Amino acid sequence: MTDALNIEGGLLSADMSCLTETEPDSGGNQPNGFVELGLAQELVRAVADLGYIKPTPVQQRAIPLALPMDDTEHHGYNDLMVSSQTGSGKTAAFLLPVLNTLLAQLAQAASKERAEYDKACAQALEKGEAPPKRSKRKDPTNPRNFKAAVPGALVLCPTRELAQQVAHDAIELVKHCRGLRIANVVGGMPYQVQIAKLQNANLVVATPGRLLDLQRSMQIKLDKVQFLVIDEADRMLDLGFSDDLAEINQLTSQRQQTMMFSATFAPRIQQLAMRVMHDNGSGVHKIQIDSPHQKHSNIQQVLFWADNAQHKRQLLDHWLRDASIGQAIVFASTQIECDGLASDLQQDGFSAVALHGALSQGLRNRRLMALRNGQVQILVATDVAARGIDVPSITHVFNFGLPMKAEDYTHRIGRTGRAGRDGLAVTFAEFRDRRKIFDIEAYTKQPFKAEEIPGLEPKQRFPSAGSGRPGLAGRNSRGGNREGFSRDRKPEVKSRKDGFDPVRGFGDRHADRSEARKDNRFDSRFDSRFDSRSDSRTTRGPKQIGAHDRRKPAGTGKSSGTAHGNAGARSFVSRDPSQRRTARSTR
Repeated sequence: MTDALNIEGGLLSADMSCLTETEPDSGGNQPNGFVELGLAQELVRAVADLGYIKPTPVQQRAIPLALPMDDTEHHGYNDLMVSSQTGSGKTAAFLLPVLNTLLAQLAQAASKERAEYDKACAQALEKGEAPPKRSKRKDPTNPRNFKAAVPGALVLCPTRELAQQVAHDAIELVKHCRGLRIANVVGGMPYQVQIAKLQNANLVVATPGRLLDLQRSMQIKLDKVQFLVIDEADRMLDLGFSDDLAEINQLTSQRQQTMMFSATFAPRIQQLAMRVMHDNGSGVHKIQIDSPHQKHSNIQQVLFWADNAQHKRQLLDHWLRDASIGQAIVFASTQIECDGLASDLQQDGFSAVALHGALSQGLRNRRLMALRNGQVQILVATDVAARGIDVPSITHVFNFGLPMKAEDYTHRIGRTGRAGRDGLAVTFAEFRDRRKIFDIEAYTKQPFKAEEIPGLEPKQRFPSAGSGRPGLAGRNSRGGNREGFSRDRKPEVKSRKDGFDPVRGFGDRHADRSEARKDNRFDSRFDSRFDSRSDSRTTRGPKQIGAHDRRKPAGTGKSSGTAHGNAGARSFVSRDPSQRRTARSTR
């Protein structure tokens, strides 16, 4: 069934690194762990063809619970919420049980159809009639035979790259299964191609936006979905996808099972996830193999402090010239920084390309294809590549720009060290970024190991008194000064002359208002430099107000320009009472 779906551009990797590879012994007597999980022989054979016979811990625990159970309350299926580190095999942990159930349902339907046909043949034989002909399979590409797709399973992914990766893995697993079709629906691709691939699809891997577009145009129906899987659930439940996910939740309300997989599950995300489960998550099974607080034993993490962006660029250039680097991903904070850094690396002789959300999907596919084929050594990307990029040859991850959220750091470094391989994650940070560094340390509960390169040491230094961590000397966790604070007394606070108290703000608003407003130098309302209108309109006076009267012929009474001019002048009159009286006299 490899021909069931040809992923656009051959984008996805042929290496199923989501499973744990184990070399069989010389005698070939090592048992296959996937057989013991109760999976179909077709799936076990496909996994064995990929060279994997031992499930990972997350697969060992999640697959038995995801398979149908006769003694459970929720229609024979369990709702799951699974948390495990990146590269631990979560993709196969939800694909294998879903595909196994779909395969069993197809076999049952085929057996029922065969029994009905045999019964019809027996009845025709008794009547002395010719046996009925089997119905021919209709060509799904013919418009006359078009029917809206009614998949039995749906996998939602937050990014296009992740959806394509999951679809590729599913195709690899069903290559020995007869009649099981996989479809991939992502944005940025032609509609007609995806509509044709949706025909007779049993499992659909999609991003929410394109899926809802096809559903609203009646190209796909979701009322027959039995299994809903949300991959990278922490991102899907975030504000960017909350509306789409709520609509899909309503469209698939008849489903029998809901599964959520992610490397990180914040407490707020867990509360949102419960609303998607059956009975508000009362019977959900939570599986946590490891947490982001547990250190990636196979990924070494180091930190280098830099004085400025140019210093960071020098540190990155030093690292990229290391001969031990196979392939690397350099993460940038913004799309502009991503394009600029990729261009600079190309000029310096590196084989580098940029990847971010502003590029067309075809170009993103071609660049990822080049990375997987070894034609590109360095991928400069935004957080769009922090999930779904599964290239075993990536040995280094560089955080040139720090992530906006601390949990994204875990997904970034997870692009290396896949499936038990060794990896190195290098972070470059300026001293002004120390707040983000502290947030990452607080989230992962792992202090960074700061290192220096001889000849490229940072020139900025903090006082050595206080904490020994870089950038913490004499400062609290928020970056403020700890001087004057003690456990027994409050810090001494001095009030300003304008009546502002650093702790209480303006104490007596009515008493100090006039004093506080005497100095208007820092108020944009009283500075012409902050006025969006032209300089000629900021000058107050009769001549300037009368200048707007030229917009209407003379003798037409009060013009709209005069009223507008007066309103404009009035808005720039100071609030001091004496000045307000002077302004009235000039009008």
